Amino acid sequence: MPKFLQQRWHGYYTVWAFLLMLLLVIIVTRYNWPLGIISLILVAALCYLLLKAEMRYRKNLLEYINGLSFRVKRVEGEAISALPFGIVLYGEDKTIEWNNRYVCKIFGQKTLVGDSLQELFPSLTPMLNEKKEGHKDGHRDGAKDGKQIHTEIKIGESYFHLMLNPEERLIYLYDITDMVVLREKYEAEKLAIGIIMMDNLDEAAQGMDDQQRTSLIARVTTEITEWAKHYGVYLRRLSSDRYLMMLNYQSLQELEKSRFLILDEVREMTAELKVPMTLSIGLGFGAESINELGELAQSSLDMALGRGGDQAAVKAGQRLSFYGGKSNAVEKRTRVRARVIAHALRDLMQESDKVIIMGHKMPDMDVIGASIGVLKAAQMYNVEAYVVLPGRNPSIDRMMDQVQKDEKLFERFISPEQALALLSPHSLLVIVDTHKASMTMEPKLVQNASRIVVVDHHRRGEEFINDAVLVYMEPYASSASELVTELLQYIHEKIQLTPMEATMLLAGITVDTKHFALHTGSRTFEAAGFLRRSGADTIQIQRMLKEDLQEYLAKSEIIKHAKMVYDHIALAVTEPGTVIPQLLIAQAADTLLNMTEVVASFVISERPDGLISISARSLGRMNVQVVMERLGGGGHLTNAAVQLKGTVEEAEQKLLEVLSQIEEKEGLFE
Repeated sequence: MPKFLQQRWHGYYTVWAFLLMLLLVIIVTRYNWPLGIISLILVAALCYLLLKAEMRYRKNLLEYINGLSFRVKRVEGEAISALPFGIVLYGEDKTIEWNNRYVCKIFGQKTLVGDSLQELFPSLTPMLNEKKEGHKDGHRDGAKDGKQIHTEIKIGESYFHLMLNPEERLIYLYDITDMVVLREKYEAEKLAIGIIMMDNLDEAAQGMDDQQRTSLIARVTTEITEWAKHYGVYLRRLSSDRYLMMLNYQSLQELEKSRFLILDEVREMTAELKVPMTLSIGLGFGAESINELGELAQSSLDMALGRGGDQAAVKAGQRLSFYGGKSNAVEKRTRVRARVIAHALRDLMQESDKVIIMGHKMPDMDVIGASIGVLKAAQMYNVEAYVVLPGRNPSIDRMMDQVQKDEKLFERFISPEQALALLSPHSLLVIVDTHKASMTMEPKLVQNASRIVVVDHHRRGEEFINDAVLVYMEPYASSASELVTELLQYIHEKIQLTPMEATMLLAGITVDTKHFALHTGSRTFEAAGFLRRSGADTIQIQRMLKEDLQEYLAKSEIIKHAKMVYDHIALAVTEPGTVIPQLLIAQAADTLLNMTEVVASFVISERPDGLISISARSLGRMNVQVVMERLGGGGHLTNAAVQLKGTVEEAEQKLLEVLSQIEEKEGLFE
């Protein structure tokens, strides 16, 4: 009983009252003792009655408190069991020691005492292990708030918010099914915007009269319209070859699951044409405003076109996904774009104090040839220009030996450090044969340059130099040297290449086309013809491309380890610890492609810099660029590569996993 209740009757005021009465009794007794005795008896009786009343009060109060405590405990237990959320107590051995009735209702059992926590809540195991090991970072599926861990789990058809207190070994479960359903409905109804484009209408309709062209467009439009209706997509025609799509996220997910079959359907429907019709689709989702969604859709379409068309690009927040891209890029038959780019590049050069030219890491002959071509363009307008070259590698050794014979040309080659020192706010940085800043010889140059030009023939990847003032990307082209050769013909009226410059440009084209066997179009041969007329020495190119006997034996050793997977893919993995130059890895992949029944080839080996390289080649029936992109690399539909950290065994395992995923979802071969 609380002290304030026990002392309520005999506090100081009660004591002083009795002392006062006793004093009065003494005074009365002194003057009249019979009256004093009577007064004393009355005071004693009063004290007795008060004492008895207090004892009876304490007894009743104690009985009341005990009864109330019992009722509270009984109601408390009943309330905890009947709470509309779950409570679980578990022991150190991760087994359940107690749970309320709500948890039994969740799992449909009478009791869960003694059951394993891991069996009931599998997702909690990593969190508990993480806590036990003393990690301070939150688990990827849960968020920590002080000592508590919060996460969402699904049990049966219901969703719950789980709150874990590891210190108390206590778990709370709150049913959030209604909120999750509402959230999913909100997400499913979010707006997405897309643009569909017939990316090769002019090429497919070449030679058709107006009636045939209109009939072709009508057939394709009907197919697109039926496809849009099937997936609940609102379609609006913007022009003869362009359509606006409006759809919700649920429809977008269904389209991604179908992997945009409309791409294959339109291509197959027009297969009888000399050039089958192909579509490019760009979709944007996840932006806050309609304007941003439109920009995302347009940038996605640009990405799809930059990768050669015949594919869909979906940009949802930070996620960028590609679908399709099974056909080779159609060669553009118009030179208008080349002329416009050439004039824009000429103006940029004339406005610059210096032009610095740079290619990708581990430069090949295409990088050197294209760089020399851009260098020539700058010199035609008396602009100081330099080519960045951090060092030589086996793939360009013989080429650089020839360049070194020309002192005026060789002195234009500088190191990345020298280029950084020369770079000024008025300098122009021209990047050739790549569009990824991380792949350039010196990424700091890209960061510091105020004006950048990109000239590349690779299919556009997710990483891109977005702040470039001029971009010339044509996936149909065989090489960067081919693109530069075209630009040179329009950049100056009286362009005249020296035999050395023409030879280097032709060497770049020769290497990337495997002696004009792959990626070649009519424009490729026209560029080669122009270079040949300018004095390009094909015999000298053959000397530069000659193989060393030891290199040939090393390549044979790589091929010896080749095996066939998926019936038509040749996979060669070198022995652990074997170091092979990048050039030999690529050459081995090219050689494997010449074998019977081989549609695509992959060669995996360690490079001198410690990275694991995978070179991929294809004859067109398989898109090796998609495979390499999933591993972090890139390239062309028929020519791609990636560099990984780790071991050759790990790289092989990753490659096989990607091949398995692609085969399961869409098939490896066209």
